[in-house]
Amino acid sequence: MDIKPGPASESDDYALDTQVGFVLRQVQQRHSILFAELFGGDLTPTQWAVLAKLGEIGECSQNLLGRYTAMDVATIKGVVQRLFERGLLTRRPDPDDRRQLLISMSPDGNALFRHHLPNASRVSEVTLAPLTAPERARLLSLLARLR
Repeated sequence: MDIKPGPASESDDYALDTQVGFVLRQVQQRHSILFAELFGGDLTPTQWAVLAKLGEIGECSQNLLGRYTAMDVATIKGVVQRLFERGLLTRRPDPDDRRQLLISMSPDGNALFRHHLPNASRVSEVTLAPLTAPERARLLSLLARLR
């Protein structure tokens, strides 16, 4: 994405409260607070993303897991390592490529994932509660287009 600065504008034309980034950050903050309340400190949002994606697709490489969860190489490495140290993930060499490790949930990881599935759904439900069902669908559709 190549972004060039636009023409200078008058500061009177700029209201922070109406800027998409500012509004998204406020919504993200609210969502993060709800996540922390419902997950009780068991997992961070990035740790949950790893468990949720593994619950969805099953075993995969760390590299692929990072792409699926929109985490860079350093971030996914750290998240996987912390979950591994807690006994929530397992690793094994990929039989097709011995340089690569395959990541999967351990039995404890799967149990924690199953335990928090209702909480994850509740976080989304409460975050979107001010909207009607059609508004929720429209918002998610529009946000997907902005990715």
